[in-house]
Formats: sequence, C-alpha cells, structure tokens
Amino acid sequence: MGRYVAVGNEPFLQTFNGTYLNTTFPAMQSVQAALVKAGLGGQVKVTVPLNADVYQSPTGKPSDGDFRADIHGLMLAIVQFLAATGAPFVANVYPFISLHEDPNFPLDYAFFQGSTAPVADGGVTYQNTFDANHDTLVAALRRNGYPNVSIVVGEVGWPTDGVTNANPQYARQFNQGFLSHIASGQGTPLRPGPVDAYLFSLIDEDQKSIEPGNFERHWGIFYYDGKPKYPLSLRGDNGSTLTPARGVSYLDRRWCVLKPSANLADQKVGDGVSYACGLADCTSLGYKTSCGGLDAKGNVSYAFNSYYQTNDQDDRACDFRGLATTTTVDPSTGTCRFIIDIAPSSGAAAVAPRRVAGDVATVLAAFLLLVSML
Repeated sequence: MGRYVAVGNEPFLQTFNGTYLNTTFPAMQSVQAALVKAGLGGQVKVTVPLNADVYQSPTGKPSDGDFRADIHGLMLAIVQFLAATGAPFVANVYPFISLHEDPNFPLDYAFFQGSTAPVADGGVTYQNTFDANHDTLVAALRRNGYPNVSIVVGEVGWPTDGVTNANPQYARQFNQGFLSHIASGQGTPLRPGPVDAYLFSLIDEDQKSIEPGNFERHWGIFYYDGKPKYPLSLRGDNGSTLTPARGVSYLDRRWCVLKPSANLADQKVGDGVSYACGLADCTSLGYKTSCGGLDAKGNVSYAFNSYYQTNDQDDRACDFRGLATTTTVDPSTGTCRFIIDIAPSSGAAAVAPRRVAGDVATVLAAFLLLVSML
C-alpha cells in the first residue's frame, strides 16, 4: 500500500443532489499540484473514496459494468487523472446496503459460503456480491480504456445493530468470510491476486448521522469500551482473535431509569424520550434490534439512561421533570445492554476511546486492516 490523500468521501452519492459534482475534481487537481510543488508528487497520491453506486451494470452481470450515466464524463476525467498519477480507484463496498435496500436480495449471496442464487456471467459464476461488485468496477475501468488502474476497497464491513439483518452473528459471518477470502490471495474472477481493503470500522460511532439508517452507528468490530463484539481473526484463519482493551475505567455502576410510579400516558414521558434520543443514542431500540424486546417502560428507561451516561452521570441528567430515578440494579436484559460510560479520566483512552462521532472514528479506522493481506 502506498500513501494517499483522500479528497472528500463519497461525494457523488445521489442523496447529495449533485452538491459536489463541480468541486471534487478541481479539489483533487489542486491538492495534486500542492504535492508536486512540495516535492511529494511521486510519493503521495491523490484519490477520492467513492461509493459503489458510481458504477453499475444494466444487466446485473459484472462484465457489463460501466460508470453511472449521469456522471460518466466526470468519472472518466477522474479515472484518467488516477491513471496519469498512479493513484488507485478507491471504492466503498457494502453488501449489507444491497440487502437493506432490497427485501428480495438473497441473504446468502451477501456472504462467502456459496449462494443459492449465484450470478452466471459467461464462463464465470459469482457466489457472493463482493466479488460481483468488485468486478463490475473492473469491467467499467476496462470498458473505458483503463484496465490497469489499481483498486483499493476503502471501506467494507457489516453493522451489528439498528435494523433487521444488522446483528453480531451476521457481522461475524460476513467479516470473517471476507477476511478469509482476502487472505487466500485468489482475488476476484476479473482481477486475480491480492486485494487491498480496509475493514470498517474500529468502534461504534454514537454521533454519526443516521439519515441512511440507524445501523450507521454500529459498524464497529469493538463496542465503545473496547470489548470485541464477536470472535474475529484478522488474518482470516482460525488463529488468535480480537482481545479486549485493557485498563478501561468506567463511571459508577449506576443507571437512570423511568420511575415505577410513572404513567406512560403522561405527555412528559414522550417529551422526555424525544429529548433524550435527540441528544444521545437510541438506535438500539426498534424492531429486530438488540433492544427490540423491551417493553414500553424499558424503552423509556433505555432512552433516559443513554442521555444520563452521555452526560457523565450528572444527577441533573436523570430527572426528566421528576419522571426518572437512578438505580444500582443493572436493567440490561437479553441482548439489550444498558451502558455505563467510560470515566473521563480513564487512562485507557488510547485503546478504548470514548464513544465518538463519525469523523473521529473514520480516522481511527486507519487501524483497520487489511493491507493486501500478506
């Protein structure tokens, strides 16, 4: 892996309504010019991480891949720039998103253990969506005259909470399957050999935008306090797995919950939940989430506690107009974990950072992995 400067992140998402179409490529050129002026043009490459929706196949077959029609000219200009400077095409690939957006998407096609609905493409049969997605990009580059531009998978992973199909079991199945697939060195049908990829992400991001879905805050392979969510071998084998962060100091074993005497019909309860969830993280509540089995009072208590812990267990953060109280009895149940936040003075901040927003966690993702796996 070389050294790169990433200009923006997924700027051509259709949800941005073209906001960055006219500024991204000029910004890349300006950064490249600055690097050349500094004598670093040959050492540091300029690229832009792009969502996998910038390329597509009209037939669903990877060999028919091409760049999206509405940005085709812009994409060719960028690819030409990458080819001329020796920079990679960085694509963020999320099979989970395909499953999330299409209820008819075959679940087993998202993983790496074979599929009941493989995609036949000439003499090639694709058994998983990652290989098919990757080769759709390879075909798009070939079709437009740039077969030798290198590809880096800037982000790939699976969330563990927030919506249906986002859970630790599926996340482990996908991530371990992906790591083993990459470790094999076989590559994909249209581009055999090592694949450069980064697993996303290190820890959950409790302040990340949830506009695409509540799952956005749950991509971490570790919980907020550095505990692994599931066994995972980063080398793709059956060897050592993730280990917990050491020396993590928590706040007191105290939680904020709804008073037993509170009336759920009281308008103040609904107002309190809205306030708490607006300033803290309630994305583990909902249908088929880790806390989906809570009753109504449990949902309220979860929201109150999330706000309370976010505010470092300040007594004023567990009042909610007289509706809440603190308890030393852990209200966690089943898969639903009522957190205790990390003490602000914890010496473990370097290995178990406090819950963070998206931008910080993205920087932390530099930890993650996989650099041309061996």
